[in-house]
Amino acid sequence: MRVPLSWLGEFVDLAAGTTPEDVHAALVSVGLEEEDIHRFELSGPIVVGEVLEFVGEPQKNGKIINWCQVRVAADGELAADGGPAVHGIVCGAHNFAVGDKVVVTLPGAVLPGPFPIAPRQTYGHVSDGMIASARELGLGDEHDGILLLASLGLDAPVGTDAVALLGLDDSAVEVNVTPDRGYAFSIRGIAREYAHATGATFRDPALTTASFSPSTVFPVAIDDQAPIRGRIGCTVFTTRAVRGIDPTRPTPAWMVSRLGLAGIRSISLIVDVTNYVMVELGQPLHGYDLDKLTDGIVVRRAEAGEKITTLDGSVRTLVREDLLITDGSGPIGLAGVMGGATTEIGSTSVNVLVEAANFDPVSIARSARRHKLPSEASRRFERGVDPAVASVAAARVVQLLVDLAGGVADGLGSTHDVSRVPVPIHLPTGFISGLIGLEYTGDEVRNSLLEIGTTLEEVDGDLAVTPPTWRPDLTDKWTLAEEVARIVGYDRIPSVLPVAPPGRGFTRAQTLRRSVSQTLAATGHTEVLAYPFLAATANTTFNGTDVAQVRVANPMDGAAPFLRTTLLPGLLHVAHRNRSRGLVDVSLFEQGLVFQPEAGVTYGTPTVPPGGALPSAEQIAALNDGIPKQPLHVGLVLVGATRRHQPGLPAVAAGWQDALTAVAQVSLATGVQINVRQGARPAMHPGRTAELTVTTETGEVVVGYAGELLPTVAKDYDLPSVVAVAEINLDAVINQADTVVSASIIHTKPAATQDLSLVVADSVPAGELRAAIVEGAGALLERIELVDDYRGTGIEPGQKSLTFALRFRAPDRTLTAAEASDARLAGVALASVRFGATLRE
Repeated sequence: MRVPLSWLGEFVDLAAGTTPEDVHAALVSVGLEEEDIHRFELSGPIVVGEVLEFVGEPQKNGKIINWCQVRVAADGELAADGGPAVHGIVCGAHNFAVGDKVVVTLPGAVLPGPFPIAPRQTYGHVSDGMIASARELGLGDEHDGILLLASLGLDAPVGTDAVALLGLDDSAVEVNVTPDRGYAFSIRGIAREYAHATGATFRDPALTTASFSPSTVFPVAIDDQAPIRGRIGCTVFTTRAVRGIDPTRPTPAWMVSRLGLAGIRSISLIVDVTNYVMVELGQPLHGYDLDKLTDGIVVRRAEAGEKITTLDGSVRTLVREDLLITDGSGPIGLAGVMGGATTEIGSTSVNVLVEAANFDPVSIARSARRHKLPSEASRRFERGVDPAVASVAAARVVQLLVDLAGGVADGLGSTHDVSRVPVPIHLPTGFISGLIGLEYTGDEVRNSLLEIGTTLEEVDGDLAVTPPTWRPDLTDKWTLAEEVARIVGYDRIPSVLPVAPPGRGFTRAQTLRRSVSQTLAATGHTEVLAYPFLAATANTTFNGTDVAQVRVANPMDGAAPFLRTTLLPGLLHVAHRNRSRGLVDVSLFEQGLVFQPEAGVTYGTPTVPPGGALPSAEQIAALNDGIPKQPLHVGLVLVGATRRHQPGLPAVAAGWQDALTAVAQVSLATGVQINVRQGARPAMHPGRTAELTVTTETGEVVVGYAGELLPTVAKDYDLPSVVAVAEINLDAVINQADTVVSASIIHTKPAATQDLSLVVADSVPAGELRAAIVEGAGALLERIELVDDYRGTGIEPGQKSLTFALRFRAPDRTLTAAEASDARLAGVALASVRFGATLRE
C-alpha cells in the first residue's frame, strides 16, 4: 500500500517537517512493515512557460522539428535558471499552439532517469531547456506530445514553479499490508494507524459524506444459488447515477500525482475518480456507461462454460463458482475482479452508474487466481472490505464527478445490504494481562479498544466488546489482546529469557552423538547435510532390489520421490559436486535419519488430534505407527588423497583402510567396541568390504559396513574408481554404550610388550584370528593391534602372515618375561586349534 503524504495529511494531523521516514517509523511501531519510499525524482528549475512562437523546420531525415520561443519569466525578470525571460527551445512534438501554457525544464534541472537538462547544440540551434511531456515528468505513460497545462485544467502565471503546481513535490510511503488487516489497504486505514502510533487527531473521511436515499430505484437482484462455505457471494450492492458528465474534462493534476504515487496510472477522469475513492476509503468501485446497460443488474454465479470479455480485452471462460455482474445482455463484470468490455466507460460516456459492493473474500480470491487476474479491487476484497463504507464511497464518487466532471447527481440508485452485524466478544477482566504477561490497567484496555473503533459494554464486571465493521479480523478475546498489546506499545512487553531447570543437560545419547560428530570433524572429516529424497534406484543400488521404500505423496522433485534408506547416495552426490568445482580431495560425513519401512506395510498420517487438546496414548501410538522406523546413521565418503604429495613423501590415496580408521574413531567416541569381519554388500567391492558388528547379550549384531565401492558404481557418480565409504547404525551402537562412564585406570605397574606373527590361510579373517588370540591369552593381555599383513616371498601361496603387537600388564605386580611369553603362547595355541595358525619363523 502506497500512501502519499499530502493525502495522508488530509485525514490525520502531520507535524510540520514530517518526513516519509518519520511516517514509516510510526507505522512500524503499530505493526505495519515498511517497504519503500516513493518520490518524483526530479529537481532544479522547472517552471510554467508560454509558447510565443515556433517555426517548423524540415530535416534531412524527413522529421520536422519546431524551433520555439518560450517565455519562462515575466518581462524584465530573469528566468529561474538566471537566463533571459525568453528561451529558444528545440521541440519535436506538434500538439501545441502559440499561447499554450507548458512545463519547461530549464538548464540545471534533473528529470527522472536521471536525465540532466543543459543547453545543447541540436538541429542547428542551441536548445536552452526542454518542453516536457507527462512521461518525462513521471506523471504517467503518455508520450504522444508535450504536457499542456490546459489538459489538466490548470492555468498559472509564467515562471510559476511547476513542481509545486503539479504536486510533484509530494512523496509516498509504502507499507506491507498483511492479509488479516485489509482495512489498512486505504488512506483511511493508514491514517487511523498513524493516529494510533502518534496520538495525532484522526478525521474519518467516511463521516464527511451525506447518506443517500434513491428517489427512483435502479433494479438490482442478488441470485446466488451456489454459496461458498455457506456464505453468499454478495452482501452489499449500492448504485448511484450521475448524468451530464463532460467526458472531455481532464483529471486534475493533484489527482494524477496522488494516483501516480499510489501506484495507479491516470486513465480518464471518470475512471480516475473511482480509483481515487478506492484508495482513499478502501472500497473498490466500478463505473458503468448507463446508456449501455440493458434492463437491471443481477448478481449471480456463472454457468459452466459461460464467457465474458473483460476490460483488458481477454475472453475468459467461467466456471460455476465465479460470481458475475450481469444485465439483460449477459455478463458485464467478473465481480470484485474486473469489469466487462460491453459497458465500459469510454470517451463519449456522459451518464454513469456507480457501483459500490461487498463480496465474499474467498469467492473473489479464487476467481482472481483461477483467471490469473489480480487487480487493485481483488486485493482489497480478498482481505475484507468494510461493508458499511459502500454507500459512503458511492456518494463520494458522485460528489467528485459533480465537482470535477460537471455532472448532475441523479435520484436513480439502489441499496441492497444483508451484511452481518458484528457480534459482541466477551472479554474477561485480567485476561489480557495474563495472556501477554504484562499488567495492563483497566483504563489502558478500555482506551485501546475504543481507539480502534470498538464499542464497550460492562457485563458482570467483564467487557462485551463489539468490533467495528472494518475489523472482521477481531473474532475472539485473543485477537482483542493482540490489539491492546499493539496499541499500548510492543516496547512495553519485556524480553525475558526462560531459565533452564537445574540439573538438566544432554542425555547420554545426545552426548555420544555430539561426540561422534566432534571426533570425526577433529580428525579431518567435513560434516555435510545431504538431500534426504532419492530416486528408487539409488536405494536399491545400496540395499538390494527387495528393499522396501516409502514414497512421498507430494515430492519436491518428481525424479526423487522416495525417502532414503541409506546415507551414501546423498554423500556421493555431495562429493561429486565438490569435485566438479575443483575440490578433488574430500572426506565427508553426515549424521542423519534413514527410513526403513517394513515390506507390505502402508504408511500414512492418521487423524491428527486438534492443537488445543492433549492427545491420548492411543492417538500417540497411532501417530507412531503411521511412520516407518527412522534410525540415526552416520555415513562417510572419502575420495582422492588423504595425504597430498609432499617433498620426500608420495601422495596417499584414500582406501578401505581409511574407512576402517573412521569406524575406529566412532568406536572410540562412543566407547563401544565395533568389531570388523569380512562381509559382502550390494554396490561394495568384493574382498574389500567389512561387516561391522557389536556384541550384545543375544550375540553379535550387524550395525554397518565399510570398505570400497564397486568401480562401476563410483563411475555412475562421476567419481574415481576408488571410493572409500562407511555407514553405521549409530542408534544401535549407542544402545550398547554404558550408561555410566568410568574413568580409565591409571596403571602403576609396567607393561610388557611382544610381537606375534602367525601364518594362516588367506580366507581367515584377521578379526576372528585376533579374537582367538585375545581369548587364549587371558586377562593379562591389555591391548592387541594388527600391524602387518604380509603375502609374498617366504609365505606359501594361499597363505598370509598377520603380525600383532601385544601389550601385557598385571594390576598387582611387575610381569616377568616368562609370564608374558606364556600368555602369548596360550593365544597362539587357541589360534592354532581354531585356524591351524603357525608361528612365522
